[in-house]
Amino acid sequence: MSLSSLAGAALKPDEFHVERSAVINAPPPVVFEHVNDLHKWQAWSPWVKMDPKATTTFAGPNAGRDAAMSWDGKKTGKDTMTITESRPAELVVFRLDFEKPFKGTDTAQFTFAPENGSTKVTWSMDGHQNYMMKVVGLVMNCDKMMGGAFEDGLASLKAVSETP
Repeated sequence: MSLSSLAGAALKPDEFHVERSAVINAPPPVVFEHVNDLHKWQAWSPWVKMDPKATTTFAGPNAGRDAAMSWDGKKTGKDTMTITESRPAELVVFRLDFEKPFKGTDTAQFTFAPENGSTKVTWSMDGHQNYMMKVVGLVMNCDKMMGGAFEDGLASLKAVSETP
């Protein structure tokens, strides 16, 4: 990697945002339930599909505020997500605490909006990137990588939400 590339990494923004949306042919309460209940993530999460041998544990309530899910896998790393805010059929906000392969804390959220008898679901993630993450971003496009995972997850969420 050239010196100019490393210098360019320092100029990248400190904050990042990744966002994807999908329209799901189910009412907001149905889609919300698949996100708000962390046990239901096993049916649609792109990371469960990526690393099916990862160990998953749960803490707190099954759903809603303070529900938490941790995982430890070779492909997915060792991390925890905790619901920090939950408004039925409207919003679920998560704190993501990453331990491996990189330490950090980010925020993710799902919004659910009625749209012509369906639900527009928006999945976003915001966080801070230190210099090392900016350097990694020179060779790995975070928006493309995370956005692709979000798209896969939303397609699976659509499938489970639309199945009676």
